[in-house]
Amino acid sequence: METKGAGRSLAWLLATWAVTRALLLLFVFRVFAFPGPDVTSDVSVIYRGWYEVLRQGTFPLDDVTWQYPPAAALPVLSPGVLPFLSYAHAFFVLACLADAVVLALLRYAGGRPDRSPRGAWVWVAGVPLLGPTVYARYDVMVTAVAVAALLAGTRHPRVMGALTAFGALLKVWPALLLVGAVRRRAWAAAVVTAAGLALLFAVSMPGAFAFLTFQRDRGTEVESLGALVFHVARHFGWRGEVLLNYGSIEFLGPHVDQVSTAALALTGAAFGWLLLWRLRATRFAPHTLADAALTAVLLFTVTSRVISPQYLVWLIGLAAVCLSYRASRMGPPALLCLLASFVTVLEFPLGFSHVVTSDWYGVTLLVVRNGLLAAATVTAARRLWRATAPPSAATPFPPRTSPATQTPVSS
Repeated sequence: METKGAGRSLAWLLATWAVTRALLLLFVFRVFAFPGPDVTSDVSVIYRGWYEVLRQGTFPLDDVTWQYPPAAALPVLSPGVLPFLSYAHAFFVLACLADAVVLALLRYAGGRPDRSPRGAWVWVAGVPLLGPTVYARYDVMVTAVAVAALLAGTRHPRVMGALTAFGALLKVWPALLLVGAVRRRAWAAAVVTAAGLALLFAVSMPGAFAFLTFQRDRGTEVESLGALVFHVARHFGWRGEVLLNYGSIEFLGPHVDQVSTAALALTGAAFGWLLLWRLRATRFAPHTLADAALTAVLLFTVTSRVISPQYLVWLIGLAAVCLSYRASRMGPPALLCLLASFVTVLEFPLGFSHVVTSDWYGVTLLVVRNGLLAAATVTAARRLWRATAPPSAATPFPPRTSPATQTPVSS
């Protein structure tokens, strides 16, 4: 009976994935038009333009929208392996393949002792909540690398370290996966792999690290937490602008620099909290690695100057890894991330015009979405701390029992 039940569960899982992903492909292939702005233009215009430059053996040095580490060249160039398809169609197919790889990893991990199939279901249900944007960005490919790294972490720390370094050179944030790693082999492998790949790109392709300057000069993107200040201020006479800047829609005008600086300060505070947690944590279970990774990425996402819709793909992937462990305490944060994903598709692409004009519908969507992410962050941080750190620094040892209550020991 158990075998039949497991077989039916797997069949439902695969069927749900197939139906939802087929629908996503129909949207990005433009068989059906998804409401709102065309989310595929990043692939057909921006990525394609980068592809032509990268094929010449150099990075897009004159394009400020290139704000990615050097290994990002690989997913941008990857459609070349499918020459019988157009660039955009090949990219969408490869994004779907990365999605399938994540499902396979989570399903395999969920079948082990003390594991759960919940993680695979979180991925299957969470990804389509973001709409076709998932397949129109390379973040799903980065998430596949991050999921593989976390799942390898408990048994193969060197593999985890190497994959984490590779992921960080794809889009920086996977470096946060190491925050919960306790084995030096993982850190050593990450350092060696990162140094080797960075040197390879620096020597072989000019401008490998120009992205650092472009990232430094970014402002406050309209979907970020800090942007809510200006969305509300516009209704009270704030004289600023909303313009395409550094590849995203950002606020420009009075006090934007101060809000961007405050966001960077919050990111610094988040790093400080993670450092304090790591110094205080004494209990590391197998699932702690994934729980810490989700918490770290939530902290840095919420405090970022930019919260693009595709960032939610990272959170769904990490939440899925957490819930593949039965003992994980990240159930509530994972649910909040799924709810935030649904609200995200309502604000982009469906309601993005309302967000750009800062009308009350757009502001409400952002307040709800960012509020859910903030709640997920606080909840994850509290649960991680309580599960791993001692209850109080003042009582590091068990309290003494009075002589009357002590059990005599026979000689």
